[in-house]
Parts: sequence; C-alpha cells; structure tokens
Amino acid sequence: MSLAFTFPGQGSQSVGMMAGLAAAHAQVGRTFAEASEVLGYDLWAICRDGPAEALNATEVTQPAMLTAAVATYRIWRSLGGPVPKAMAGHSLGEFSALVAAGSLEFRDAVALVRFRAQAMQEAVPQGEGAMAAILGLEDSDVEAACAEAAQGEVVEAVNFNAPGQVVIAGRASAVARAVEAATARGAKRAVMLPISVPAHSSLMAPAAARLGERLAEVQVLSPQDVAVYGVDVKQHRRPDEIRAALVKQLRTPVYWAATVRTIIGAGATVIVECGPGKVLGSLNRRIDKNRDLKMISLEDPKSIEEALLAAQAV
Repeated sequence: MSLAFTFPGQGSQSVGMMAGLAAAHAQVGRTFAEASEVLGYDLWAICRDGPAEALNATEVTQPAMLTAAVATYRIWRSLGGPVPKAMAGHSLGEFSALVAAGSLEFRDAVALVRFRAQAMQEAVPQGEGAMAAILGLEDSDVEAACAEAAQGEVVEAVNFNAPGQVVIAGRASAVARAVEAATARGAKRAVMLPISVPAHSSLMAPAAARLGERLAEVQVLSPQDVAVYGVDVKQHRRPDEIRAALVKQLRTPVYWAATVRTIIGAGATVIVECGPGKVLGSLNRRIDKNRDLKMISLEDPKSIEEALLAAQAV
C-alpha cells in the first residue's frame, strides 16, 4: 500500500485556477512571484484574470501549469503531507514531477518549459497545428482513422489516456479530417483541445532537438526516495536518462493509461492529482475502476484535507 502523485499538463488550465488555494495558502502567491521573476511578467495576473486566449497560448500555459502544480505540492508538504512513493506527470506534468522529486530546480524548470513552449510554437506556427480528443473508440480504430485522414499530412494518435480516450495531433487540416473519420467509425465525441501546438507528434522533432541542446546546460539530479515515471512508462534515475526522456516525450506518444496501471501494479492505493482541475483524476478512475483505490484531486483546502487523511492510512 502506498501513495502516488500525478501532475497534469496542458489542457487542465482555466482562468481563475488556484483561486481557492491562493486565498488559504501564501505558498501560491510566493511560488507564482518566483516564476514571474524568471519570466519577466506577472504570471499570476494572467491565471487570475485572463483572458483565456492569453492563458491558452502555449508559451504561457506551460509555465502556468508547472507553477500551479509546484505551488500545490509545496502546500502539501508544508501541511505535513508525506513524499509519495511514486510520481508521474502527464506530458508537461513530467517537469512538475521532477521538480517535486528534487531532480530539477523550480526556477530552472520555469525557464525550461518556457523555452520548450517557444520551440514547440516555432516548430509549428499558431493555427497550423491542432489536437483533439477522440472519445469512445478503441485505440486501433483511432490509429486507423488517422492513417485514413493523413493524405500526405501528419496526424497521429499521441496520448493514450484511458480506455476509449485517445488524443490525436498534427496539421490542423489533417486533424479535422481525422475527427470526421473517427466519427464515421463510431466515436461518441470528438473534442478540440485548447492547445496551440500538436504536442507529441512527429512535427515536434525540431523542437525536441532544440530542447535537448538546452537541457544539456541545465543541472539535473537523480530523484531521491521516489520513483518518477516518464511518458514511456519507465523510471529514469540517471541525469542523462532523464534528459533523454524529456526530449523523447516531446515528439512521441504519452502512454498515460499504461503508466497509471504500472503505478497501481507497484502498490499504489491512493493516487493524488497535484495541480489545477480534475482531468487526470477522471482519467485515472476510467483506467482502473477498483473501488479500493482512492483518487483525489487537490483543488481546494477541503480536498487537501481529504488527501492528508487518506495518506495517513497508507
């Protein structure tokens, strides 16, 4: 029996996120102020006031989600919450997990994810790429829909999030065709995501190469006393392995369902989502419906109290 933390990525952001925790805990303001010093603009003001278009811009979303997750984790630890036995981040959330595990300094991570976002946006300019969630189809059917819709352009299944929930990414025109093809194959829904780049697709190869060059200049430490799982469902402990995994995950799919099953198989009985929203909590419940598993999203003081009580029982 053990405690695991998961950290959300892009798509979980919303204007006004963290307001409840900010009102109750000074760590939120301090953490956002620290990030704002690195970025050179008031990140908290955008998260608090919007507009949504500004927050949803990749170069803002990535530092915002990292900062929100780290602030939440700092609150958790300040209240006596234990260090989890395992951590995993969904895409961008992997940077949050590495900060929480002591592998990356927070300020370094803020600068890194800003650079990552800029490299991603420059690889595929605004409006040329897209991502969509396909609901209610088998993984193989989504992949077949992408192959049918490509027509010489890139569109790929990139996030295997849960049974019946796969995210596709690629050129906007090809993604639109793939949505139609998936619907024709029986998909229950297809939802365009508020993400301005086709993350985890092969179109991100130039951005991944640039990120690798930048990571070579950043201190990365081995995580201590915690297993950190990457999007490839593997633990990476050596600094060079961590750097390579962060580069690879930018241009290859996220196997989230397999990651969560691996964490549960390793003994996790309480899985906490550390960051804004309940996207991962919802996915995790769909991945494993065992009622003995406790899954909690840290959104407000009440949910943190619930998670602290649950952690005492493991």
